[in-house]
Amino acid sequence: MGESGVGKAEEESHATINATKNDVVSTTADSSSLPDRPVRVYADGIYDLFHFGHARSLEQAKKLFPNAYLLVGCCNDQTTHKYKGKTVMTAAERYESLRHCKWVDEVIPDAPWVINQEFLDKNQIDYVAHDSLPYADASGAGKDVYEFVKAVGRFKETKRTDGISTSDVIMRVVKDYNQYVMRNLDRGYSRKDLNVSYVKEKRLRVNMRLKKFQEKVKEQQEKVGEKIQTVAKTAGMHPNIWVENADRWVAGFLEMFEEGCHKMGTAIRDRIQESLIGEQVKVLLPNGHETSSDNEYEEEEEDDNDDDVYYYDDEDFNDDEYYDSDGKNC
Repeated sequence: MGESGVGKAEEESHATINATKNDVVSTTADSSSLPDRPVRVYADGIYDLFHFGHARSLEQAKKLFPNAYLLVGCCNDQTTHKYKGKTVMTAAERYESLRHCKWVDEVIPDAPWVINQEFLDKNQIDYVAHDSLPYADASGAGKDVYEFVKAVGRFKETKRTDGISTSDVIMRVVKDYNQYVMRNLDRGYSRKDLNVSYVKEKRLRVNMRLKKFQEKVKEQQEKVGEKIQTVAKTAGMHPNIWVENADRWVAGFLEMFEEGCHKMGTAIRDRIQESLIGEQVKVLLPNGHETSSDNEYEEEEEDDNDDDVYYYDDEDFNDDEYYDSDGKNC
């Protein structure tokens, strides 16, 4: 192999290394074929919700040549809505986003949907950069938007960034739509701003409160579980055994508590009965003495009858009046 062949091989190897570093599939052109002026590279797109995937593709386009001037075309709203669909950002917002990308040297507004020779000549474009996948031409001019530039050898390939696209970003918002509505309501937007009905707003607020409550309950459950593990470890017992013992202790406490409440209730009931009997047996005069033994006997007889009214036994207490069939409090 001659010296020229060796030199060319070295140049191709150097170009391949640079392309790999820049994540660019196409190799850099032979330095002898490059013009003295900056190589004018053109990239186009919609660039809605400008993200790092867009920035990476523009970086690759900028680094295709050592001295490149990157022009970026962006379609206006009318063209985009006609051939691709509604955008989140307006054309002016998309243009401005591109101007703030450090890889972009110039933004071309109102870019055409399909590139032709006239457009290349007008803007003195040397190469067009885009990923190699065929981009369907919705305008009907051809099968691929970049069919012409590929045919004339003016196309340079870049790589897409996996896992990020405008459609993916929109899908995330749509997927968690209710959460983002609540997020903006909490930040001061009105339901009219968000195009949400009164009923839907109230339903969302109730659902969010329930969700927060469920999260708190789950958090408390996790804390209790951690404490059980700690206590069981300290006691040198298996957590399941500790839980079983804890259940027995709680059950024993409830039984004692129930028995104590029963005794307290019985004592209170007896005192009420004694008080009622005392008040009904005595017919007090202004000086506080009883009238006669006959009246006393009559009052005692009445008191015996009153016992049936004020006194009740636990066995006569009807649970059905206070509990439903499944045992829950009404």
